[in-house]
Amino acid sequence: MSAGADWIYEANPVHRKSAAESVFEDLRSAIVSGRLTVGTRLPSETHLAGRYGVSRPIVREALRSLQTLGMTQTRTGSGTFVLTDSPRQELRYGGYSARDLMEARPFVEVPAAGWAALRRTDQQVARMMKLCGEMDQQEDLHKWVLLDCEFHSAIAEASGNSLFAKVIADARDSVSQQSELLNLMAHRRVASNIEHRKIAEAIEAGSEDGARQAMEAHLGKVKQAVTSIMGDDAR
Repeated sequence: MSAGADWIYEANPVHRKSAAESVFEDLRSAIVSGRLTVGTRLPSETHLAGRYGVSRPIVREALRSLQTLGMTQTRTGSGTFVLTDSPRQELRYGGYSARDLMEARPFVEVPAAGWAALRRTDQQVARMMKLCGEMDQQEDLHKWVLLDCEFHSAIAEASGNSLFAKVIADARDSVSQQSELLNLMAHRRVASNIEHRKIAEAIEAGSEDGARQAMEAHLGKVKQAVTSIMGDDAR
């Protein structure tokens, strides 16, 4: 039996709290180390779920991030195959690249946060604070990513600028893929929760400068995390 076959049939259950991270890291490690060679067809989601002792959605999260890195490719009707043992030079999240997001988001989300501090309603602030609380408590990565996107959308909506809101809505899928990848590889969730709350508190206080600075700091940390994954190519 080949090394790849040994890996496929070896049981390796993980704890639910960090399930997606653990599955992703194990799959990525197997590819990088050569245990799963280029061209290998990965087992089905059902088989991988059984191997790790997790649900299929958890496996799906890990596979999505491997594909975002360009290390695997899912072919409809054929399965998921290993393409390379190293991440591609330029990350792409659907229609946008990592560079697209890093360059554009500060010019939209920083001013949006400032305007939100001046224009938000009590209901909008309450929604942001509620989302912060839900993110603090959420352990499921995919659900956290959805809350993260909803939080950034809420700020754009509170800015009172329909163009800001439209841009954020258009980039939502790409931002969610990036957020999912960063949480799997850079473990950004706890830090992001703290940064999100600082943004929301500045908006609640009506501090335009504070909200802008908090959002700028948050996006700066996101950029650092992307850069740490991709190196100079992410700049």
